[in-house]
Parts: sequence; structure tokens; C-alpha cells
Amino acid sequence: MFAEQAGSIELLWGGRERPSRGPKPALSLDRITRTAIALADASGLAAVSMQRIAGELNFTKMSLYRYVPGKTELVALMIDTAMGEPPAPRTGSGWRPALRAWAESLSAVFHRHPWLLPATVGPRVMGPNELGWVESALAALADTGLNGAEKLDAVVVVNGHIRTLAQVAVSMGVGSTRARSPEQVMSAALNELLVGRSDRYPALTAAVASAAADDSHDQALEFGLERIFDGLESFMHRRTARHAKPEAGAEPGAKSGAP
Repeated sequence: MFAEQAGSIELLWGGRERPSRGPKPALSLDRITRTAIALADASGLAAVSMQRIAGELNFTKMSLYRYVPGKTELVALMIDTAMGEPPAPRTGSGWRPALRAWAESLSAVFHRHPWLLPATVGPRVMGPNELGWVESALAALADTGLNGAEKLDAVVVVNGHIRTLAQVAVSMGVGSTRARSPEQVMSAALNELLVGRSDRYPALTAAVASAAADDSHDQALEFGLERIFDGLESFMHRRTARHAKPEAGAEPGAKSGAP
């Protein structure tokens, strides 16, 4: 995989900014990348092309190739730039508030840039910012007693919950997904679909009506996070209890090998 992604690795991790020869250029890799992000934010990832970016910048398409080899490498740069710096780890508040803050920040990123969902699927190279997000989430779980594999799995589960909500919001989009929360988009779409169809979907109609009546809608992100965290906490407690339990048949306080 890395051989096929050599261009992305060079741009993401090699720090290449401008051609080494010739006069000081008017373009920059950052300017090209941010123009591409603006296009994707407005019209989706499919709208991004080297020709379109060149037109937006009033340069020729060939000028862009002096900075970035092609769209694959450009998308890699777009992802890492759009992700931005990860939130600083929260200290002294416990792992749940720290991981919740991380999750809410990541949800906001997908909310601002819906094109990140398809862009971050499949084999690819992660950049410094994206890897920093993983580092930040793992740091939140530092004192939980989970081993490395379990911490990574926990981050994958939380990330999956966030992505699922964002994807559903996009697929059921009513209006602009950047103007409302994913839960608001889903609620509006469900209400619209259920008009005149309550007999066919009585359970769904009742659930939506109940959520609206007690103002408990628009909480899918928080609800899911809390249930995931409850599961992790229960797992941690079981492990602690198992390790603290004396061996079967052993007297409390007895030393192994005593006569």
C-alpha cells in the first residue's frame, strides 16, 4: 500500500511546499488545498478537479502539478487539513469527559465537511493531523487499565458511532447538513416521511411523537456515547474485580507457598 501512496506520504509527511527551482511562485500547496476544500464543502468531493481548482485560482492546470501530482494526493492533503489540529487532551476530568469532548469535536468536523465521510474510506495514508486525533483519543484512555489493543478498539467504536450519525444525516439530508445537527436532520426527515403513513409504521410514529413530546429528540450522539462509555466502564470494573479476586481455595492474606 505504501508504495502506491508514495506521493501522498511525501506531501503529508515530507514537508514539500514549493518547487525547488525557478522564481518564487505565486501559488502554494496550502492555497491549492484550501481552495479544494472550499469546493468540496460547497458541492461535494466529486466537484473537486485539478481543472476546477486552477480556474478558481486563475492559474493553468499544469501550474498545479508543480505542487501536487494528482487528485489522489490532493484529497489526502484535503483530509488532513480539514481535520485540523486535534483537541488538546483534557486532564484531571476523568476519561469519560475527556473522550466525550474528543468525540463531540470530531462530530463537529464531519458536520462542517460531509465529504470527509467518503474521502476517508478505503486504503490510504493518514496525515499528521489525523494521526494526532487518534493520539488524543488514546491519551484520554491512558489511565483506564485497558491494554493497547482495547484502547484502539474503543476508539474505533466511538469513531464508528460518530461516522454513522454523520452518514445518516447526509443520506437523509433535509436542507443543509451544515446548518443543523445530524439528529435534527434525521428528525425532520422522519417526520416528513411519516406524514400519512402512521398506520404502516405505528411503532416508529409513536417513538417519534414521544421524543417530540418529552423533548428527548436530537440526542442520538450523546445517547450513543453514554451507552458506549457505560459498556467500557463495566468492562473495566469487571477486569478490576477479576484481578482483585483471590485464587479459589486461598485464604485471604495467605502467601503462596506457605507451609
